[in-house]
Amino acid sequence: MRALLYDAFGAPPRLEHVPDPDPRPDGVVVEVGASGVCRSDWHGWMGHDPDIVLPHVPGHELAGTVVAVGAQVRAFRPGDRVTVPFVAGCGHCETCRSGDPQVCPTQFQPGFTHWGSFAPYVALGYADHNLVRLDDAVDFATAASLGCRFATAFRAVAQQGRVRGGEWVAVHGCGGVGLSAVMIAYALGARVVAVDIDPDKLALARTLGAEVTIDGRAGVDVPAAIHAATGGGAHVSVDALGHPQTLTNSVLGLRRRGRHVQVGLLLADHARPPVPMDRVIGWELELLGSHGMAAHAYGGLLGLIRSGRLDPAALIGQRIGLDGAADALMTMNAFAGTGVTVIDRF
Repeated sequence: MRALLYDAFGAPPRLEHVPDPDPRPDGVVVEVGASGVCRSDWHGWMGHDPDIVLPHVPGHELAGTVVAVGAQVRAFRPGDRVTVPFVAGCGHCETCRSGDPQVCPTQFQPGFTHWGSFAPYVALGYADHNLVRLDDAVDFATAASLGCRFATAFRAVAQQGRVRGGEWVAVHGCGGVGLSAVMIAYALGARVVAVDIDPDKLALARTLGAEVTIDGRAGVDVPAAIHAATGGGAHVSVDALGHPQTLTNSVLGLRRRGRHVQVGLLLADHARPPVPMDRVIGWELELLGSHGMAAHAYGGLLGLIRSGRLDPAALIGQRIGLDGAADALMTMNAFAGTGVTVIDRF
């Protein structure tokens, strides 16, 4: 099969012919119907993820059809339409048994710990514990966005952030995860403030449910603007970008006893950023991390979609072929364009 592969961090990826994958005993092979291009893939390509072993095929937001199953797989068979969280837990350790496979110590991550979905076929481990069935009403391009961006945002907003109707939610960074968080918070009945430095992304955020938008370019006191707009600060604030400044703005934009959720990756030189702990302590703020979402928790997200309150397809921007994946990956850090780029032709 053809796959997008790189054998040096930061070097241009190239299309190569590689062997078709075989399923692990506990896994499946999926024919990829669609794969999102995510900034996390860019971080991996840059060498920011210690799990990646070269050479490597990226891609972790995927949906498709099962075409082969391992001998130990009981719950799935060829022909099943599926997606998968980008973090797949082993299903056997104490962490997984307690219901938290998204932080499993021996997790399987397509596109990071193993080759990913920038290819026509991808092998996925721990299948019985992690695959999510899709009904025919959800197309593959839409489903691909659930595996990372929408699932990550849903856990951040609904589960970690514990958002309730009528609360103010501030979302810092209107990329794929941030716009997903805007849509989910709005669908849950929250009032949303969206913060970014790109007017086009802020305009899109308004169409997706943001009641207030703040342009965070130089000279704007973002936390003060949030406090003014919300009458005292956000109840929940999500850093969807992953930068020391957006983290600080997120924390300082909270009202007393508010909840900050860190979703955006802080890696390389930003891995140990300063945090305004004086405010955290004095206002009894909560600082929460959010890392993917377990397969067993997809019901709430899929329920919002089936009800019509959430439409992930609204976030799909460019649809490209595998031939365009290298350029899409290498330019992710430029934050150009709006919406989610999806590979749907292999």
